[in-house]
Amino acid sequence: MSLFTSVDDARTRLASTGYLVDDELATVVFLADAMGKPLLLEGSAGTGKTELAKAVAASTGATLVRLQCYEGLDEARALYEWNYRKQLLRIQATQARPDPGRLDETWDAVHEDIFSEEFLLERPLLAAIRSPDPVVLLIDETDKADVEVEGLLLELLSDFQVTIPELGTIRATRRPFVVLTSNATRELSEALKRRCLHSQVHYPNAARERAIVRSRVPEASEALTDQIVKAVRGMRALDLRKPPSVAETIDWARAVGKLGGSELGTVVANQTLGVVLKNDTDKVKVREQLRGVALAPSGPR
Repeated sequence: MSLFTSVDDARTRLASTGYLVDDELATVVFLADAMGKPLLLEGSAGTGKTELAKAVAASTGATLVRLQCYEGLDEARALYEWNYRKQLLRIQATQARPDPGRLDETWDAVHEDIFSEEFLLERPLLAAIRSPDPVVLLIDETDKADVEVEGLLLELLSDFQVTIPELGTIRATRRPFVVLTSNATRELSEALKRRCLHSQVHYPNAARERAIVRSRVPEASEALTDQIVKAVRGMRALDLRKPPSVAETIDWARAVGKLGGSELGTVVANQTLGVVLKNDTDKVKVREQLRGVALAPSGPR
């Protein structure tokens, strides 16, 4: 069963969660669902790639299963592993009550028993394909994982099945909606890309970012929203180590509102830079720019 009935349906459902997409992204989300293909989202950190997967899950009632990638991630953390402690206890319990005449048969029975479902620990990839309910599988920051992890993903994303030597091949009962994200810290393999639909996710334009802030922070005044979006877009134009994300734009609007402000004055902007910038060098650079800029005629009221 599909999560979306049309491109317009995808756009409307995502918008209901506060995630606003353009025509291209709405189309590729719909097609990924309709064609049963994974969706690879590439782009700078903070452009909303992870949030898209969350929005798909929230807007369709699907369960979000997340695999956070990192250097050193292996099959045991991504797919499955055996509960070794429980297996050892089972073996010890059998050895405590040996049957001298049936030692070989006892071991065969124990061996079959300890490699059964009871001792299997599901990790995100296996949990996603075994779920009978709608699932959004988020494989986040795929580019941070080792190349070997891509090999693990190839079988999963080709046929939506995995092979466990002791249990055999497990096929998906219902294909999950798969979203892979990448900040392009390294190039993903062509084999992995061929299995996916692709979208390059950029920071939204000014009009869409204002709409996103108003959707997520409806209490923010139009003046405050305009000033914050303008300030954030100015920061992204600077050579910062960590440009502000869309989520941090939203947080800044909330923060100024918590201080009782309806406009972003230079004083308030300086006081709240820690909400939107997370690096001291970036803060110094932005404060130098703010010295000669009047963001608003007044601070919070």
